[in-house]
Amino acid sequence: MTDVRSCEAMMNEIEKALLEKISNLHKIPSGAFSIRRNGKLLKKSSTTDIDIEQKQDGSGIDVFVKPNVKNKSLHMPVIITLGGLNDLVYNSFYIGENADVTIIAGCGIHNSTCNNSQHNGVHTFHLAKSSKLKYIETHVGEGDGVGAKILNPTTNIFMAENSQMEIETIQIEGVTSTLRETNAELQNGAKLLINEKLLTCDKQRAKTNFKVSLLGRDSKVEIVSRSVAKESSFQEFRSNLIGKNSCFGHVECDGIVLDKARVISIPKIDAQNCEASLVHEAAIGKIAGDEIVKLMTLGLGRKQAEDVIINSFLLN
Repeated sequence: MTDVRSCEAMMNEIEKALLEKISNLHKIPSGAFSIRRNGKLLKKSSTTDIDIEQKQDGSGIDVFVKPNVKNKSLHMPVIITLGGLNDLVYNSFYIGENADVTIIAGCGIHNSTCNNSQHNGVHTFHLAKSSKLKYIETHVGEGDGVGAKILNPTTNIFMAENSQMEIETIQIEGVTSTLRETNAELQNGAKLLINEKLLTCDKQRAKTNFKVSLLGRDSKVEIVSRSVAKESSFQEFRSNLIGKNSCFGHVECDGIVLDKARVISIPKIDAQNCEASLVHEAAIGKIAGDEIVKLMTLGLGRKQAEDVIINSFLLN
């Protein structure tokens, strides 16, 4: 049995603040959870419905959700407060048949040193027949050091017949560099929904790559990416939809560019079946001037008006 109070006592105030930002937790949860701190497992706790096992080589964890489990959640944040750390973790998830669960993950880096801090997380999801999973991932970078805050998440998804997965991924400023890789394979009737929200500033760089193979009949994927690039930051969005059956795929990439920032969107659609329907939409531009003027007439300064528009755009 995990001693929650002793776990909280092992964390300092910076770590507790990071935990709240990436997982919306004010304290250690009482259910299933796994907390990784500075490259090592801090604490984990299993329940009768969700079993968490550390990999034998110590490189990550295996999560087993039992069949028919409903309305349960798992928290698994990663927090880093050391400079010069290059963390790599492999986590595998096995969602049982007819289960319906939520996983709240994410990584927060607080770096106040001159050395780079980096976390590379490789998550592999196996969804059994008719299972449902909502996966929420938040990335945060902070700290006044000149060392970089680097986050490179890789998500591999294997969806069995009639399974469903919803992904919400959020990265709002602070992260110096990120390469976000998502690969998915969908069988008959499987449905995948991805919502990405991304904000970069200063000289930050963010690259996103989606590759989805629609293998099964009536499989479906919808990807919506909303991003804002400010100052001298750079963003690159790539999507690759492969339709090998009667299926539907839709990608929507909307971006706002400010200052001297740059945004690139590169779509690829590969229909290998005459019944495959694949669509890509992209719109990248600046904030409409009339929107800023309207808000300024209400008493806001230009910077305040821009912030209101950006927040509304990302939270929509």
